[in-house]
Amino acid sequence: MGAALFWACSTKKDSFVNRNFHAVTTEYNVLFNGNEALVKGISDVNASYTDDFWEILPTERMQATEEELKPGDKKNPNFERAETKATKAIQKHSMNIGGYEKNPQIDEAYLMLGKARYYEHRYLPALEAFNYILYKYPNSNNVYQAKVWREKVNIRLENEKLAIKNLKKSLKDTKLKGKDLADINAVLTEAYVKTNAIDSAVATIKIARDETKVKEERARYTFILGQLYEKLNYKDSAFAAFQEVIDMKRKSPKPYTIFSHFKQAAQFDFERGDTVAFHKKFDKMIEDIENRPHLDILYHQKALFYDAKNNDKQAIKYYNKSVKSLSQDKYLVASNYRNISTIYYNQHNFHLSKKYLDSTLIHLNEKHREFKPLKKKLNTLTEVVKYQDIIKNADSILSISEMSESEKNEYFKKFIVALKKTDSIKAKNLADKEALKNTLNAGNDKGGVTPVMLGSEKASLLPTPGNTMSPPNSLPSVGTQSSFYFYNPAAVAQGRIAFQKKWGNLVLGDNWKSLSKIDVVQDEVKDDTNENQDANEEEMESNPAYTTKFYTDKLPTDPKELANMRIDANDARFKLGELFKESLKENQLATNSFAAILENKPEAKLVLPTYYNLYLLYNGVNADKAAFYKQKIIADYPNSRYASLLNNNGSYNIEATANSEFNSLYKKVQDGNFRDAYVDVEMLVKKYDGDELNAKFDVLKAQIEGRLYGIEAYKKGLEKVVKEYPKGEEAKRAAAILATDVPKIEAMNFGTTSKTYNLIFVTPYPNEITHKALLDKLNKFIKDSGNPDIKLSNDIYDLKTNCIVIHGFITEELAAANYEYLKLQKEYKIKDKAYVISNEDYKVIQAKKKLEEVISKK
Repeated sequence: MGAALFWACSTKKDSFVNRNFHAVTTEYNVLFNGNEALVKGISDVNASYTDDFWEILPTERMQATEEELKPGDKKNPNFERAETKATKAIQKHSMNIGGYEKNPQIDEAYLMLGKARYYEHRYLPALEAFNYILYKYPNSNNVYQAKVWREKVNIRLENEKLAIKNLKKSLKDTKLKGKDLADINAVLTEAYVKTNAIDSAVATIKIARDETKVKEERARYTFILGQLYEKLNYKDSAFAAFQEVIDMKRKSPKPYTIFSHFKQAAQFDFERGDTVAFHKKFDKMIEDIENRPHLDILYHQKALFYDAKNNDKQAIKYYNKSVKSLSQDKYLVASNYRNISTIYYNQHNFHLSKKYLDSTLIHLNEKHREFKPLKKKLNTLTEVVKYQDIIKNADSILSISEMSESEKNEYFKKFIVALKKTDSIKAKNLADKEALKNTLNAGNDKGGVTPVMLGSEKASLLPTPGNTMSPPNSLPSVGTQSSFYFYNPAAVAQGRIAFQKKWGNLVLGDNWKSLSKIDVVQDEVKDDTNENQDANEEEMESNPAYTTKFYTDKLPTDPKELANMRIDANDARFKLGELFKESLKENQLATNSFAAILENKPEAKLVLPTYYNLYLLYNGVNADKAAFYKQKIIADYPNSRYASLLNNNGSYNIEATANSEFNSLYKKVQDGNFRDAYVDVEMLVKKYDGDELNAKFDVLKAQIEGRLYGIEAYKKGLEKVVKEYPKGEEAKRAAAILATDVPKIEAMNFGTTSKTYNLIFVTPYPNEITHKALLDKLNKFIKDSGNPDIKLSNDIYDLKTNCIVIHGFITEELAAANYEYLKLQKEYKIKDKAYVISNEDYKVIQAKKKLEEVISKK
């Protein structure tokens, strides 16, 4: 018996007993357990996967990669177990005899192995397993499944075209049907979507939908079909596809149904559609208890309806309801905040718009296509809010400062009255909360309940610790909904407070409603109330914030300080006008900002650019006002660039604005064309002399002169910017550079230890013939050397000199030896003088322009 079992266990003997022994053992032992693990793993993936209904759904779900896993999450162990079982089946039960596999279950093992690896994102090993089936088991009944999974891998590896080519070949087989046909077309759909071949994707997803027998897959494929029609803008077809999902009822998972309703609602005609039916439908869905997990999207749809109807109040209400539904859909939450921000933006409430846009970006993935434009808008709104606050603060202080003493006192007295009223309401609300809390605590001491989140409209009640028994007589347990008043402690407590407010603290006795007793008690209550009021008034009067002196003492009185405040406000108005005009395209708001500058005693430097901006804003909108500001510019500032722009429409390019000229100059600096940039900047600084935009050109001029004349010139240019434009952003940046970068450069000295040495050829500029010849020889030398560490650069030193530098020699001696080689070798025969200088000393030479000092000592 033992000998028979031994021979049956052998994988080298090709007999009926051996083949069947290993086939049965593989199928019903190892592969059975592995398949159970694989099915469990896929089930876990489907359960944990969150579909993004805002994009076209993938035809299959996939577990998160290691980078996508949240803190505390672990990889699904079932796939590793399935791979282990598949490997064990291959290693212990494979009967590869004479180049042929005799165990008919091994192809199943390879298929399982490939699937497990695929779900673990190990695509190349998975591809190897699927290819093994196709090459070694061409007659296997798993061939089509292997082909499908191989092309899934190709899609994951971004080889979509190869996947489409291979799957099309597979479709030529007329024997294909059922699950194999459905799977191939589903994978083809995924490949077509990836390559944006939406028409082809529609055709294949229809076949996949019709051939699959799995209800969940049918619902998913139908929903994807609707999404594809949406992308093609086939609205009627999309509506019909989503209706098909809805008509599946319980055969379709709830999220597909809910989002199908949502997608259909997006096509609703808000002008001519039946709004009553629309509200009735969605109100019914909101009330349906089965839809509680999806209230976020239902409230969002209601909000979209009101938003389209320009009913801002109701739209904000339902967007907030959607947010408070604690949605797990981050894009939905971001959309709610974004849409509220847009509503406030359209109302020109930029403070609230910024606040909600900030919340939007917290919930929006940084890789989402909307993130960058919204981030840019947020940055602009942040600037807008900053300047609005500056203007509001300055205007309020300046307007009050211009009042007489009596007017100031009267103004602050009115403010104090309003402040006292607000504080009184806050104190009363706080007292009511404390009274309710004390009442409930008293009830709790008697075995009652404690509310969670006291003060909320719907306090959630839980049993107190140690009191878990239900009330007698089978009364409803705490926390259940009951219409009986006295089962709700919160309602009882509120009732007591309301009773006391109406009747006072009545003494227990008969005929408690009698007027005499009420009068007595009410008098007592009144006395207590008066005492409390007197105490409150004394407390309020002792508050310094309730005296006019508290505010008048804080008002600035120095004329210089008030003048600076006015300057700051007008600068803010100008920048605000630019933001409205250039960034936000809000021309009316821009016009208002620029016009306000002229009404508030602006500095001379702001008048001309303000006139010009108003001319541009009115041009084509209000001809009379545009002509007025044009005439003001020509008459009052005849020599300005703005006058030139307006007078020379034919010969002078009106589009050559300061920004375009600055950008052109900046590009030259970026490209290293410092000599050309130096000539241009001199001309532009003169051209924009007295212009508020000149700060930009002065900053660039400082950079250019620093590069050509060294750190001293750079420092001098930055100091000029700080002095002449103290309120500008350029001055702040220049001051920061003067405080940090400039001292570091000034501290650089010769003699610092260096790791590399340079050969430096000093050449006059321009001298193109000899200059080019030297460069050609040195480039050939570096190429011939084959040393990747040796580099050549052609550096500007100043307006008249270049330094052609070979970098990267590890010692001074090596650099000198290579120079001798360049002079002596017949193919180079370089006659130009070269200097061996350490890399660190070369940096000092360029920064402080001390080339002559160094080479004079060589």
